[in-house]
Amino acid sequence: MSHPSTASRLSAAELCARLIRFDTSNYGDGRSAGEHDIASWIHSALKHAGYAAQIVGPEPARASVVLRVPGEDRTLPALLVHAHTDVVPVEPSQWSVPAFAGHIADGYVWGRGATDMKDMVASVLRTLLNWAENDIRPQRDIVVAFVADEESGGEHGATWLVRNMPEFFTGVEVAIGESGGDATELVSNDGTPLRVYPIATGERGTLQLRIHARGTGGHGSRPQADQALTRVIDTCQRINAYRWPLRLTDTVREYIATIDHALGNEPRLDTDAGIAASIRRLGPAGEVAEAITRCTATTTVLNAGVKVNVIPASAEAQLDVRCLPGTEDEVVATLVHLIGDDVEWEFLSRCSPVTAPYPSHWFDAMRAAILTQDPAAITPPVWLGGGTDAKAFSELGIACYGFAPLTTDRAGRHPGGAHGADERNPVEAIDGGQRVLEQFLTHV
Repeated sequence: MSHPSTASRLSAAELCARLIRFDTSNYGDGRSAGEHDIASWIHSALKHAGYAAQIVGPEPARASVVLRVPGEDRTLPALLVHAHTDVVPVEPSQWSVPAFAGHIADGYVWGRGATDMKDMVASVLRTLLNWAENDIRPQRDIVVAFVADEESGGEHGATWLVRNMPEFFTGVEVAIGESGGDATELVSNDGTPLRVYPIATGERGTLQLRIHARGTGGHGSRPQADQALTRVIDTCQRINAYRWPLRLTDTVREYIATIDHALGNEPRLDTDAGIAASIRRLGPAGEVAEAITRCTATTTVLNAGVKVNVIPASAEAQLDVRCLPGTEDEVVATLVHLIGDDVEWEFLSRCSPVTAPYPSHWFDAMRAAILTQDPAAITPPVWLGGGTDAKAFSELGIACYGFAPLTTDRAGRHPGGAHGADERNPVEAIDGGQRVLEQFLTHV
């Protein structure tokens, strides 16, 4: 592992590769690897550059790095930029390259975290090092948080910071973080290439719940009428099969309409059929829209039984529910109806949807930064289908945007493999995204 002092000589893509070499797998249930090691490396690189960063966290193993960079005008509201250092675990047998080697080959940075989200960690770090090397101060205070534990809910990372170090975020009005600002390439009806950089102005709420049941156990050859596992499975099936109604928020409506117009179509978003037709025409951008036009509920964990010939006396399942803004109470009522009285249930976590102002001068500044690198960029607002650390920081009244920019790759390479095998990110996209990020953070 290279010494942190060498960081000043590395590009954002090269920094990303270095950071991937820290195995920071987050296994959930309080178990993780490498978060302290990567925090120490980042802290040393910042200290070498002259920054007064701090390593903080609930325990040494769950370390985050925080710092505040003073701006030229300290009367302006401060801005928070956050990025998480942990990653989801890997199945090595599924990979064609070592997941934590941090290879750069074939125009890509390869490895776990290349897209989620050591690329953003690297871009923020490269920006800070550029400022130090060139004696640059941003317009306003920039608060930076490289946080642990995002992949398992943030209890040891962002949530811990919010609950235990709220004073560190004094004066922060707006935050930027995971997802948004990355390029999607499309082709219009007349063959014109289009590059769409959605900027996230919110994300769906996350309602995670557990259902559980007890019944009569016994020998597998003698089925019981009151089987816990059967009741849990039946309940999950009712929820999985439910078709949640289509709901189009103003942001999602603009996202779909903006891209569909750019493709050369006339979107008709006043009917479900018209919305579906537009989404189909959007290609890869339509996959994003599909995830943010409905609430969803998915069974993700099922636990029961110890042996094939034993009927379990208890069973449980866990479900991941995502709700659109303005629908949370309705979604909970629907779940109560679908679950019924055959099982017990409880929330594992309940995080409401997050929204940030749009239109706003913050959004305009993000758009302007993208245009410096790609003058033909299309920059609609969008909602995120999943969840990020924005939910924690929003508890402090901070308006949270998703803006972790990546530009296009001239050779047609695209990011891939997030949360899967062979995760990779084009070198050109990471380095271009860093330039966008630095432009925004310096001048906003």
